[in-house]
Amino acid sequence: MIIPLRILFSLVLLTMLTVTSWASLECALWKTPREVVTHPWFIATLFDTYWAFLTFYCWVAYKETSWLARLAWLIGILLLGNIAMAIYMLIELFKVPATARIDEVLLRRSHQ
Repeated sequence: MIIPLRILFSLVLLTMLTVTSWASLECALWKTPREVVTHPWFIATLFDTYWAFLTFYCWVAYKETSWLARLAWLIGILLLGNIAMAIYMLIELFKVPATARIDEVLLRRSHQ
């Protein structure tokens, strides 16, 4: 289970870096047309996205025992979204052997 998850989150990171770089080269974020940013579906998607980020962060806050790490990951997730989330997952997935059970990734380790 660990190897497919490593592949999945590597793919997420690679595609997010690629599409974000492409979009940045095409148009600066702050130059998004007003018609787009005021569209109801754009706003709904932003709410959906940031609530998902905060939901994922709840697990991160559980896993991390340091308040500094919790704060750093919160800022990273809110600013970088799925890029930060994929990095966090890859860090966690590479802390365990490829033969590990999924609970070894999901649950807080006692030696943290």
